[in-house]
Amino acid sequence: MADSPNCDLKSLSPLQLFERVTEQGEKVRALKAGKAPKDEIDAAVRMLLSLKLSYKTATGQDYQAGLPPKDLVLINNGTTKEEDEDLVDPWNVQTSNAKGVDYDKLIVRFGSSKIDTDLINRIERATGQKPHHFLRRGIFFSHRDMDQVLDAYENKKPFYLYTGRGPSSQAMHVGHLIPFMFTKWLQEVFDVPLVIQLTDDEKYLWKDMTIEKAYEYARENAKDIIACGFDVNKTFIFSDLDYLGTSAGFYKNIVKVQKHVTFNQVKGIFGFTDSDCIGKISFPAIQAAPSFSSSFPQIFNGKENIQCLIPCAIDQDPYFRMTRDVAPRIGQPKPALLHSVFFPALQGAQTKMSASDPNSSIFLTDTPKQIKTKINKHAFSGGRDTIEEHRKYGGNCEVDVSFMYLTFFLEDDDRLEQLKQAYTSGELLTGELKKVLIETMQPLVAAHQERRKQVTDEIVKQFMTPRKLAFEF
Repeated sequence: MADSPNCDLKSLSPLQLFERVTEQGEKVRALKAGKAPKDEIDAAVRMLLSLKLSYKTATGQDYQAGLPPKDLVLINNGTTKEEDEDLVDPWNVQTSNAKGVDYDKLIVRFGSSKIDTDLINRIERATGQKPHHFLRRGIFFSHRDMDQVLDAYENKKPFYLYTGRGPSSQAMHVGHLIPFMFTKWLQEVFDVPLVIQLTDDEKYLWKDMTIEKAYEYARENAKDIIACGFDVNKTFIFSDLDYLGTSAGFYKNIVKVQKHVTFNQVKGIFGFTDSDCIGKISFPAIQAAPSFSSSFPQIFNGKENIQCLIPCAIDQDPYFRMTRDVAPRIGQPKPALLHSVFFPALQGAQTKMSASDPNSSIFLTDTPKQIKTKINKHAFSGGRDTIEEHRKYGGNCEVDVSFMYLTFFLEDDDRLEQLKQAYTSGELLTGELKKVLIETMQPLVAAHQERRKQVTDEIVKQFMTPRKLAFEF
């Protein structure tokens, strides 16, 4: 295949082209080392040059051995300026557009499917429940194979949920609640097991922190996750640093994934370089392993054919594109995914939230006064410069962070639509919209803090102990 001159190279991605050039280069070297006939070597060299030319045409760069193109999302937002492009990978989300990332283009770039009205209606029919407002409002907007999960559910076949958290700080912010709020709803309406991975090993590898601190953050974050209201009889929360050493099934799946992903592939997908520690390079297999039910024999009675559904932000998709590619080769079902949009920083959707910047978001430890101050002082406004202009021209809900936050946390559809119309018409001022957000967030955070106070170390231990859950397999 690699030396077929009729191969449609235009259909290959830059990463696939890189791998083809690498394979062909190795073939040329092998032919020369084996002193193959000259015409055979010449044909292989011609194919190599053709592949290198195709690679340069696709990427604008010469092929360099060991330096694959980074599989980052670079989406043009109607301008040719490099600084005006979106960048999305598992560690970075950057956009210069005040509206945020262009998710329609992201769907095309990642090759996922849009969650449309038909799929939402099907979920409603299957569960008998009104779809979560995250679905109704497009906060979860993209999927992979959700239709297959519904096929299985409608035919009385089991599936399970898997989501996770990278514990990079002791205090989580309200944006971190989004996947857990939605996962809790999914677990309740479908009545299925849930596993939650705390990637304390990842944070130790990537961040400047001790392994003890990473583990401590995992335990603290587990308390915030439990405070979302998960059922201990149906939910297993695990720290990688704990669980990996106790589960043979989990480690076997990690090794299987590691065997079937090349160094070039993982560098291309995640942008790793030769100077990255080997822990980073091997970590994607650890995040892939919970996608397979055999990683949890105590829950699934050793069964290997139970499909997994993963609700996550779309920046985590590269991990699971890799997982879905590997799964059939190790005899496992491909995990399905539901992707959410990114939660905006207070300073605007084009600004990155940071745990080191307390003003970039509302944290779950904030007091009512801190919440009020942050929203009034830092929430990016879509209003006009003067009251007169605002009354005349109205505000822009597409860039207004207070309205964006209300889209996530105000459950009343009619109330949200009233606010949108009033703000867009100029009837509602920015300060008044911020007041609505303050009145929404203060009780939400306070209620979470009260629930968290009830989460003892003993309760955390119950959730994090490997055990059989309230399901028969």
